[in-house]
Amino acid sequence: MTDTFAPPLKPNDLVAGFVVLILCQLAGEALVGLLRLAVPGLALPGPVLGMILLLVLLVLRRQEARAIMSVANGLLGVLSLLFVPSAVGIMQHAELIRTWGFQLLIAVIASTLLTLVVTVFAFLATERLLARTSP
Repeated sequence: MTDTFAPPLKPNDLVAGFVVLILCQLAGEALVGLLRLAVPGLALPGPVLGMILLLVLLVLRRQEARAIMSVANGLLGVLSLLFVPSAVGIMQHAELIRTWGFQLLIAVIASTLLTLVVTVFAFLATERLLARTSP
């Protein structure tokens, strides 16, 4: 999907790409909040709805994709920093880990496998969609 002859991105393009990512997540959180007013037991994470909104946006406005991909790749480079808060939380709840450790391990493994399978299907669907719409 990288265009070899594309001009380099300007700093404003990167900021705009980051803003689009944040606004899609915010819109997803807001929509889920509104949906939970109507359906209180709704178990749909806001970021998931935000990613769906981002996918729709990228399909409709492909020219935004390059800046968003550049920002997303930069964020993936520092992804390990995002695990620090969860590691601190694990350390604070060591007793829960001792009590429910095996069940948590099974839940983490099952959810990781499910996430990988869903990610593969989403990637394949997106690749087919982009191949169909590219000139």
